[in-house]
Order: sequence, then structure tokens, then C-alpha cells
Amino acid sequence: MSDRKSVKNLPADWRKQAKALRRYGGETPAVALDRCADDLEATLVERDETTFSLVEAARESGYSADHLGRLVRDGKIPNAGRPGAPMIARRDLPRKAHAPTEPPLAEKPRRGDVSNVQIVQSIIQRGIE
Repeated sequence: MSDRKSVKNLPADWRKQAKALRRYGGETPAVALDRCADDLEATLVERDETTFSLVEAARESGYSADHLGRLVRDGKIPNAGRPGAPMIARRDLPRKAHAPTEPPLAEKPRRGDVSNVQIVQSIIQRGIE
């Protein structure tokens, strides 16, 4: 689930699983899955709408701030800021091949922490069995 496409597909996948759970009487875990899907969608939208200064965008994308500034001035990247103080939305950032393709959704779990994926998998398994 590390690539962006699979993360974006999770809410739809969880809703399909919730529908299957409801078919077998698993309303409570189905509601939990629907809520997880809603939360993940909101997180993805919020993440994509995050804006960066040119310096911050340069760190995220791997391109220089000057290059990104030219792309904004040339209209190749929309300016999410204002004239004289350009900002770039994460969704519009170009990325060099070696730059990370997406930021992590959350910090890595510490020992003893349970991830959201583990919680959902547990709900699905217990709801179907």
C-alpha cells in the first residue's frame, strides 16, 4: 500500500468490504469501515491541499526554488498563494525521480502501537468469521 494509487483506492475498497459485512449482519464493523473510509478521504484531500512556499516546495519536490518559481510565473504550476508570494499546493508539485512520491500519512507506529490498517483488518476478520 505504499504507492499513491493504492492509498487513494482504500476508501472505495473499505466501502465494498463494509457492504459485504452488512450483507452478513456485520453492521457495527461496517460502520467502522465507512468511518475509516471517510476519515482517510478527508486526510487525503487535506494533504493534497497543503501549500508550500517555494523553498518548502523545493525540499518536497527535489527541484530548486528558482525553477519552481519560473514554473509558477510561466503558468505551468498554479499559484496557490498571491502575486509576489507564490505558494504551491502539494497536488501540483512536480517530483524528481529520487524525491519521495508522497508524504507519510502519519508517523511510523512505535512499538506497541497498533496501526489503522491492523485495526481495520481485525474488524474485517472478526466481522466475517
